[in-house]
Amino acid sequence: MSATLREIGSQPETWRRAVGMADGGAAALTAPGERVLLLGCGTSWFVGQAAAALREGAGLGETDACCASEYRPGRRYDRVVAVTRSGTTTEVLDALRAVPAGTRRVAVTAVPGEPVDDLVDERVLLDFADERSVVQTRFPTSVLALALAAYGYDVTGLPQAAGEALARPLPVDPARFDHLVFLGTGWTVGLAHEAALKVREAAQGWAESYPAMDFRHGPVAVAGARSLVWGFGPLPAGLDATVAGAGATLHTDAAHPLAQLVLAQRLAVALAGARGLDPDVPRLLSRSVVLPRG
Repeated sequence: MSATLREIGSQPETWRRAVGMADGGAAALTAPGERVLLLGCGTSWFVGQAAAALREGAGLGETDACCASEYRPGRRYDRVVAVTRSGTTTEVLDALRAVPAGTRRVAVTAVPGEPVDDLVDERVLLDFADERSVVQTRFPTSVLALALAAYGYDVTGLPQAAGEALARPLPVDPARFDHLVFLGTGWTVGLAHEAALKVREAAQGWAESYPAMDFRHGPVAVAGARSLVWGFGPLPAGLDATVAGAGATLHTDAAHPLAQLVLAQRLAVALAGARGLDPDVPRLLSRSVVLPRG
């Protein structure tokens, strides 16, 4: 079994441990009433998008998310939270260095003793969710399991939902599709972006992601008979008819959206297998982007 599949399969346990951290890690992530910015690159940026929507939805305060490479000091924040599995990503470190003095800086990471530790006031460590794989799976979902618990959402049965997502058959045969579109609303827009990234990373597949209502505003034009449109959570009224009108296949699911992301991870790995690709060795990618200086 590949390292990626093993790490996908470990998520019921890593989610259980993440939820159990909520009391200890809650203060760093909740900060009621503070203005908070979440930073990250790639997967971690999408985790930040989802977590920002969850925090605002819980009534904890204004929350933004930003791609670390695009961060520019300007808006005032009380706290900046950097999500970084490795703690070594150049753009994240540079963004933290640019945060104005007096702003509390927090890192959510999987590895202790890395450069990010010297740039923050506080660290939330999920070392049990670290990964050998280049393609992230269990670390980002464990961060979101922690966020859901810390922000006061109902996480009863969440690890069980992960187990069910591992045990059930895939909803479609990925080899039937050349084009995948993932849609979300609210916090699940970040999940949609992350699902599409998994398909691109693991399977070199054509995958897009959008807020669900935006699908009609252009993206539907390229959908066809070999397109799969996957909705995280209930889709807005009438969107199923739009998908059908394009001749595409629609998948929606009653499972918890985070468990649906586990299904999407499995779909990406299955598509890689159908294409003769090894998801443990994704093309042109490394575990952390560390840019040369000079």
